[in-house]
Amino acid sequence: MAKQENSVNTENLDKETLDGNTACNTQTDNDTAKETDKNADCAEDNDKEEDTETAEEKDPVELLKEENAKLKDQLLRTIAEFDNFRKRTAKEKSELVLNGGKRVIKEILTVVDDLERAAMDKSEDPTAIKEGVKMIDNKFIKTLESLGVKKIETEDADFNTDFHEAIAMVPGMGDDKKGKVIDCVQSGYTMNDEVIRHAKVAVGQ
Repeated sequence: MAKQENSVNTENLDKETLDGNTACNTQTDNDTAKETDKNADCAEDNDKEEDTETAEEKDPVELLKEENAKLKDQLLRTIAEFDNFRKRTAKEKSELVLNGGKRVIKEILTVVDDLERAAMDKSEDPTAIKEGVKMIDNKFIKTLESLGVKKIETEDADFNTDFHEAIAMVPGMGDDKKGKVIDCVQSGYTMNDEVIRHAKVAVGQ
C-alpha cells in the first residue's frame, strides 16, 4: 500500500515538474517572442528614422529649388510687366506730343485766318489797319494764354534775372528807377509757369 502511494506521489511530482517545466518553457517562449517583436519594432523605428533623416536631408534642396523656380517666375513676370509699361508709356507720350502739337496748330490757325483776311482787306486807312492788327495781336495773346503761354510783365517791374535778361543799363534815371525795367526790347514768355524765353530789357542804373 505504501509502495502504491509512493508511486502515485511520484507520478504527481513528475506531473507537477512537467507542468512547471512546460510553464517555464511557455513563459520563456513568450518572453523570447516579445523580445523578438521588440527588436523588430526597434528595427522598424530605426528604418523610419533613417528614412526621415534622408527625407530631411533632401527637403532643403527641394525647397531651394522650388523657391528658386518661384523667384524666377516672379522675375520674368516683373520684367514682362515693366516692358509692357515702358512701351505703353512711350506710346502715350508720343500721342500726347502729337495731340498737343495738333491742338496748338488748331488754335493758331484761327489767328492765321484773321491775318489772311487783313491781308485781303483793301482799306487804305492807316488807323483801321492799325486797329485790325491790334485786334489780331490781342486774339493771338489770348490764344497763347489758352495754351498755358503767358507774357512776362515788364512795365514798372523790378529787374529779376529769373524772368529778365538785361541787354542795356540806363544811367541817370533817378533812385526810383534804379534796378527797375525801363524798357522791354523783346517780350518774354512762360509756359505753365516755366520760362521758355526771358524778356530782353533795359534796366535803370
